[in-house]
Amino acid sequence: MTDAALHHLSARELAARVSAGALSAVEVARHFIERVERLNPALNAIVQFDARLVLEEAASVDRRIAAGESLPMAGVPVTVKDNLWVEGRRIAQGSLLFEDFIAPRDAWAVARLRERGAFVLGITNCSEFACKGVTTNLIYGATRHPLDPLLTPGGSSGGAVSALASGLGLLALGTDAGGSTRRPAAHCGLVGLKPSPGLIPHPWGFAEPNFGLSVIGLMAQDVNDCAWLYDQLIAYDANDPAGVPIAVGLEAGPAIDAAPARELRIAWSPRLGCDLAVDDDVRDALQRQVDALRADGWRIDDADPDWPEGTREYPLIVLQQAGLHALYGDRLADARYRIDPVLVAQIEGGASVTPADVARALRLKQRIVGSLAAFFGDYDLLLCPTTPVTAWPIDELGPAVIGGKPAGPRGHAAFTPLFNYCGVPACSVPAGTVRGLPVGLQIVGPCFEDARVMAFAAQVERLQSDDAR
Repeated sequence: MTDAALHHLSARELAARVSAGALSAVEVARHFIERVERLNPALNAIVQFDARLVLEEAASVDRRIAAGESLPMAGVPVTVKDNLWVEGRRIAQGSLLFEDFIAPRDAWAVARLRERGAFVLGITNCSEFACKGVTTNLIYGATRHPLDPLLTPGGSSGGAVSALASGLGLLALGTDAGGSTRRPAAHCGLVGLKPSPGLIPHPWGFAEPNFGLSVIGLMAQDVNDCAWLYDQLIAYDANDPAGVPIAVGLEAGPAIDAAPARELRIAWSPRLGCDLAVDDDVRDALQRQVDALRADGWRIDDADPDWPEGTREYPLIVLQQAGLHALYGDRLADARYRIDPVLVAQIEGGASVTPADVARALRLKQRIVGSLAAFFGDYDLLLCPTTPVTAWPIDELGPAVIGGKPAGPRGHAAFTPLFNYCGVPACSVPAGTVRGLPVGLQIVGPCFEDARVMAFAAQVERLQSDDAR
């Protein structure tokens, strides 16, 4: 294989070649450095990049292999979202308030990947505090869609997907508190996974506005690589109060190799039981995918979860606003001009959230969790759109119209946050294109059934591949 094709390798195949000595990690690093230097200026996807550090880290991988270490992820270039710590690097959460912050240590997931032989290619752009559905901020500016520079890749992990879809790295780490991994992945034709809470430790790092909802998100070019990355990261760490000591036996690789049972009970819910708006052509594209799965022999019912009254797009947004105000409300007095105006509005909104509002939101969350749990008493998997739209112009917070109706600023994000509230795994897998732009099908399962979710995602991917032939 020529050096020019390295970015077309799967992460797993590249690691095998480096481990076997067919490639060196330094050769891999040089290839991806050249791509970053050539392609990233037009994308603004990677916002912290130092070729010298990349080469040093890759050379260390080669020395470890020469010394006899077995490194399952040898030489795999990974990007890291700008709200996850990378030791010694400037990590800003997309905020001028943190422009001088140097991470004192690696985030747990970053350390784990490095321990296994991967190297950090660069830090990817995100919206400020990862709390906006497009990737633009006052410190680094806007990240552009890899297929059209006039469009946004979505957010908040927009830098991660724009880089990955452009061959700047083979895997990407992000975060997902309401869809920040899945939605951008859908917009860019990638696989994005929100794992079950507690399976990938995250015991230190920045304070989280969406307390108890955010998890480490995984992005890859295909389901196999995403499952492989998940398998490298699931663990129990007692330092993480959210950690769950049952990670052994939850690996996704064996489930994908075996393929899911045809007896699975699967539901398709194009409006998620909340009458959420979706563009007609996006719904039609996803319906064709569901029909193809039915023709392939899968039993898929049309069925909606029975959500409690008050469930709609982002029904618990007051918790995010209150969390932002608790963390940054005191900075409005001295640094308002240094904060994204959209975030200023959220922080100010948090100032008016009362204890009663929080209590009502938490009670609603409990009822939402119970509704989905009851639904999974009848079904093993739920299919729905990842996003109701394709990517939109880069200077807009979201489409003004969705499904022929006026849309609020979070209408484009309505299909993902419920699954953060419920603490269940959800994976977006590419499901064709609309008007030349990718759309994603979201696959959701009960808590800790991540392997089942990814195994079915692999079946969707297989059908897409068959259709492309």
